[in-house]
Amino acid sequence: MIMNFLKKVPAGMMVVPLILGCLVNTFFPDALQIGGITTATFSSAGSNCALGILLFCMGTKLQIREMPAVIKRGGLLLLAKFVIGAVLGIAIGKFFGPAGVLGISSMAVICAVTNSNGSVYYALMQTYGDDVDCACMPILAINDGPFLTLVALGASGLADIPIMSLVAALVPVLAGMLLGNLDHKVTDFFGPAGDAIIPIIGFCLGAGINLKSVLEGGVSGIVLAFLTIFVGGAFICLCDRLIGRRPGYAGWAVATTAGNAVAVPAVIATADPVWEPFVATATIQVAASTVLSALIVPFIVSWWAKKFGCPKFPKKTS
Repeated sequence: MIMNFLKKVPAGMMVVPLILGCLVNTFFPDALQIGGITTATFSSAGSNCALGILLFCMGTKLQIREMPAVIKRGGLLLLAKFVIGAVLGIAIGKFFGPAGVLGISSMAVICAVTNSNGSVYYALMQTYGDDVDCACMPILAINDGPFLTLVALGASGLADIPIMSLVAALVPVLAGMLLGNLDHKVTDFFGPAGDAIIPIIGFCLGAGINLKSVLEGGVSGIVLAFLTIFVGGAFICLCDRLIGRRPGYAGWAVATTAGNAVAVPAVIATADPVWEPFVATATIQVAASTVLSALIVPFIVSWWAKKFGCPKFPKKTS
């Protein structure tokens, strides 16, 4: 009964546990902080370990001959996500100044729109995409943090490129890919295990989100989420279809805001103190965009994939 319900919800294996994690963290924030194995497994602290295992299992299913397609697809999505976020943020800054419009600063726009939630993307690609789509996740990890936001804002400290962070995101995938290509029995053993980890990651991510952030973000937080989803998503989908010659479902799947993006405004203010007055408001707004995009985007991807086709639901031809 539970599994049938999860399968009916778009990316249900990720979204439903994420919502449960949000509810627990919102109403019973101390429940998962009792320490020991419980905290290590079910709190937000456990997400990185679970994600690393997921990437390793995913890597075992990736064949070396598929790497050019991975770089092409992932690179296009990454570039499109960065371009639309930078253009929106810079345009708002030029026309309305750093304070932005409707209480949304240009910094908040760039933080929310350029950073995507890799775990939601992966769960959606498991449901609607193929192994190449899934393998794009480490490439998209480049936008998960302050680097591209700093580039878009032209802030100082650009020489401090987090190369090792990018390498760290790739190592589990490369290790799995190496073993999987050397022995296909490794793929048969580890490959299916990745699916079982997705709900754990979803709950862990949710355990780091407080639903009160949506309320605190107010109307401006909702507007920022809609910019991220519908303006950003439409542009990325268009690039995916016209340039990538793909159906577009993957473009919508990156129309989210990463959980890590919540900390980016403070990092930016450290690099450039001019943005310090906008940090508190931007942080709340980005948090609202994180929650709303994680809940809304799966339903958009589900509708789009079934209407325009995807590997799991090929488009019907008359």
